[in-house]
Amino acid sequence: MHKLTRSQRRTLWRILLAAALLVGIKLLPTIYLDRPLPLLTGPETAAGYPLLLWPVYLVPYAIIGLDVLGEAMGGICRGQVFDENFLMALATVGAFFTGEYAEAVFVMLFYQVGELFQDYAVTRSRQSIAALMDIRPDTALVEGPDGTVTECDPEDVAVGDVIVVRPGQRVALDGVVLSGTSTLDTAALTGESVPRNAGEGDEVLSGFVNQSGTLRLRVTKPCSESTVSRILELVEEASEKKAMSEAFITRFARYYTPCVVGFAGLLFLLPTLALSLLPMEALPAFLSGTGWADWLHRALIFLVVSCPCALVISVPLSFFGGIGGASRLGILVKGGNYLEALARTETVVFDKTGTLTRGVFTVTDVRPAPGFTKETLLEMAALAEQDSSHPIAASLRRAWGKPADPARVTACREKAGLGLEAQVDGHTVLAGSRRLMTQSGIVPTADVPDGTVVYAAVDGVYAGSIVISDLPKEEAADAIAQLKAAGVKRVVMLTGDAEAAARAAAEQLGVDEFHAGLLPGDKVAKVEELLSRRSGNGKLAFVGDGINDAPVLSRADIGIAMGAMGSDAAIEAADVVLMDDQLTKLPMAIRIARRTVGIVRQNIVLALAVKGAVLLLGAVGHATMWEAVFADVGVAFLAILNAMRCLHLEKTRTKA
Repeated sequence: MHKLTRSQRRTLWRILLAAALLVGIKLLPTIYLDRPLPLLTGPETAAGYPLLLWPVYLVPYAIIGLDVLGEAMGGICRGQVFDENFLMALATVGAFFTGEYAEAVFVMLFYQVGELFQDYAVTRSRQSIAALMDIRPDTALVEGPDGTVTECDPEDVAVGDVIVVRPGQRVALDGVVLSGTSTLDTAALTGESVPRNAGEGDEVLSGFVNQSGTLRLRVTKPCSESTVSRILELVEEASEKKAMSEAFITRFARYYTPCVVGFAGLLFLLPTLALSLLPMEALPAFLSGTGWADWLHRALIFLVVSCPCALVISVPLSFFGGIGGASRLGILVKGGNYLEALARTETVVFDKTGTLTRGVFTVTDVRPAPGFTKETLLEMAALAEQDSSHPIAASLRRAWGKPADPARVTACREKAGLGLEAQVDGHTVLAGSRRLMTQSGIVPTADVPDGTVVYAAVDGVYAGSIVISDLPKEEAADAIAQLKAAGVKRVVMLTGDAEAAARAAAEQLGVDEFHAGLLPGDKVAKVEELLSRRSGNGKLAFVGDGINDAPVLSRADIGIAMGAMGSDAAIEAADVVLMDDQLTKLPMAIRIARRTVGIVRQNIVLALAVKGAVLLLGAVGHATMWEAVFADVGVAFLAILNAMRCLHLEKTRTKA
């Protein structure tokens, strides 16, 4: 279970202490006074002495309600009078003045319970994006004119300086390779699992991880303008653009509270003025036999009935129950506002690699040239790549499925950014890109690849090609179909992958549109464009799994991260996390959100309808304080019971 913050622990202890005192007071025998005090109010005892009630109840009330009273006073001082704190303060203080002390404490107690539940859910959203900072190295190795290497802060490195990046280190600044060859892990920026080969003259971005050889780079951008810094700025800017939706109760109380207070004031003032100014024979029938104290009592009953505890408790509890029900299914929603937004989702945008696809490369097609068999082509390529740690090489060895004999391979030589050349069983084997073939004077057969293609040649003769693809997840197409069945209008795929591979995946999965060759900044710009195409109340959700997706996750209306395989930064930046990476949980989450919002609306209608009826009865003198208390607490109880249904939303069917 997520740990409570210090503030939440204090609130919990206050709730428990106030509840214990309230129970204790109700169980204690009646306290009598030796002498009556004129300021004390309450029913008289058999001996004729008033009961000492309000000072006793004031203790738990102060423990649980002083902060609400303080917030109400602060709002008045700031000119923001009518909020839920003001109404809670006015209603509970009014209950004290009418002698309903237990009601005042109970209402404030339940209000604080609801606030604690909501606060607990909200604090789990976006505590920090500290993990994202790991992509920015703290130091850079700067090479001096005499060849000595000094460790410096990246901010102190100037454009034109030479930095050294050793195997296993992260590139600190953007630059161009002066010397050395290596394989770079680009996943932090591109989200793609295929490492990139880098050699002399190639551009290298900060945030890449050097996997093999040592590189010397000439810095082309200062630290403040580097790719890593830009990504971090994108996250901050996107978070600022994504304003938190106002709490429902605050919006409701903005109109409800002044209306209630105004009606209560009129209910007291108008009859009192009429009683004072009109002669007895001119008074309406409903004023006959009444005094100003009667109308004050009715006005206070009006305030007690109008106490919004049924809403301030049941609405947060409904959202919290929906969050709890979703968490049982492995769907972590970081706040009720995100659940509400999820219910209005009309556009879902997916990252490709690791989200819609497995993120693991697999040989999907072997295309031998005339004179070669599939087995021979795959064997030659796998043997040539037997010493490589590249994911493509690993996929070739897995596809071949036989143990490699090192003695069969000699004189293996890597051609930076192109592929490699090796002697296999005395034959010269080339394996790599189409560019490697053309540079060696070999013309490969035209291909229309659906993924990454490895071309091979034996003794200068084209041997064929091997297609390696990042296969879609088994449930991806079904998840997209369920999203459309659930009412999602548009499904979009964004990827840094090549156009051909993206198109093939899009057609296979059934997405409505796709955009390929995108860097993190491009993805944010594309999401901005899609956001501008929303309908008035529609929301856009983005689903991703990598550090590079953090800016987009923050910018979207709802950011959804893959929890099991996704990066820590993506999970922190997201509003919803699919903990087991099952994409079919996404349409399920939308259905849960919509059902939760439906229950919230039911509670709103129930509370307003019942309270409206009792308010009218109280205004005409047909409702006592006890009936008002029953209506208030009873409606709250019914609303809470209805809200608790949200805890059992795991029964929502997988199929819509």
